[in-house]
Amino acid sequence: MKKLFILSVLASASQLAMAQDACSNQGDLDKLYCDANKDLLADTPTDPAKLKDPSTIVFTYTPVEDPAKYENVFKPFTDYLGQCLAKKVIFYQVQNNAAEIEAMRSGRLHVAGFSTGPTVFAVNKAGAIPFAVKGDAKGFQGYNLITIVKASSPYKTVADLKGKKVAHTAPSSNSGHLAPVALLPAQGLTPGKDYEIKFSGKHDQSVMGVNTGDYDAAHVASDVFDRMGDRGQIKEADFRVIYRSQRFPTSSFAHAHDLKPELAAKLVKCFADFRYPAEMQKNFDGADRFVSINYAKDWDVVRTVDKAAESAAKK
Repeated sequence: MKKLFILSVLASASQLAMAQDACSNQGDLDKLYCDANKDLLADTPTDPAKLKDPSTIVFTYTPVEDPAKYENVFKPFTDYLGQCLAKKVIFYQVQNNAAEIEAMRSGRLHVAGFSTGPTVFAVNKAGAIPFAVKGDAKGFQGYNLITIVKASSPYKTVADLKGKKVAHTAPSSNSGHLAPVALLPAQGLTPGKDYEIKFSGKHDQSVMGVNTGDYDAAHVASDVFDRMGDRGQIKEADFRVIYRSQRFPTSSFAHAHDLKPELAAKLVKCFADFRYPAEMQKNFDGADRFVSINYAKDWDVVRTVDKAAESAAKK
């Protein structure tokens, strides 16, 4: 009996080794995925039994602000997408980036808009395949990391924030955490060393926290800040921007890696053919379409910030 058990263990170990050998390259991807063509993205499964062609497509958008608001904003698009795919499309509300990524990893989410920083985590941990960004005929939209303080405050540079109450949004956020950790030491401020990092959960909550005095400053995405001003949620004149970074791409739209190739191709084309109605354009800073992107090239600066932040955290 013992001999049979040992043989069984050896056989299982051999099968696992063969499975690992079958993946010639994994890169930064989770062990669930393979990247044989080295495009930094999870390969489509070669086993037809692992491909998905769901009758209902589940879609969501990054929870940078109230998820219920975006369900309404995207309704013209989700209605269109259902017609384009000849499938039912539902909007799945998520409350944070981690929940969104886990939903795709577990197979409950088929296509989603991921914030800039979480896109890298979605690719590596959930097999997400980014294919588009909001934009217009000139190209895709971008944004900056900005550090904001009250206009009435004495703070003029980020170096003035040592020992102050400074809001970050979430650990996976690019502008809300990773970029400040990577970029601000060169400006004389090291997050986590010069002040205690306080996570607000979302960009709009960071902005409102500065507005109410809960925080002395906050690192947020410029596009979210601008939208809040446009909607009348805040008066931009009540704030001062004391730091502005280089431009980053805005949120990506990505589908699950294991959709049937025909469905994935149709999905991408449906996105490319759609033009935003006036209300969507208003909500997305004038963007009127989905612009195709290349993850390896267009997210290079984001991955650089990510790795720099990881390195800084280890020091």
